[in-house]
Amino acid sequence: MTKRPPRYLPDDIDGRALFDVATARRRSLDAGRSDTGGVASLGDIVAVPPVRAARDAERLQARPMFSQLTAGGVRWADGSGAGADAIIWCTGFRPALSHLAPLDLRGPRGRIPTDGTRALGEPRLHLLGYGDWTGPASATLIGVGRTARDAVREVTGLLT
Repeated sequence: MTKRPPRYLPDDIDGRALFDVATARRRSLDAGRSDTGGVASLGDIVAVPPVRAARDAERLQARPMFSQLTAGGVRWADGSGAGADAIIWCTGFRPALSHLAPLDLRGPRGRIPTDGTRALGEPRLHLLGYGDWTGPASATLIGVGRTARDAVREVTGLLT
């Protein structure tokens, strides 16, 4: 069940392509040009081989969110229902930064403003892997390597 239909990335999009798109977005924004939309403009679900196989076999069926939990499953607004032994509630990806709340660093969009990976309000804090706002494609395995290398260099400079 989903609030909106899934958007699969094109089959030929892989991690390298995602990195390139995210990097192009960051460069465009840094240069003062318009937002390209980045990875989010492509879709939400990477069509890795098992996902493609299930999609092509029509085993992935999106249904609207149910309106009620029942003793044996779920019920939709139209009165139809489905049994369920278990419900796996996937709410999406959001950075878990509540432990940093006492530092009062969050900006108006809920993110901690950074220069590269360094938090602007606390220069000893570096954030890695949280998406484009902490470095181009830093939520990807390829992208995080670059931002991690830069963060290590900066932290090492503080310690010497």
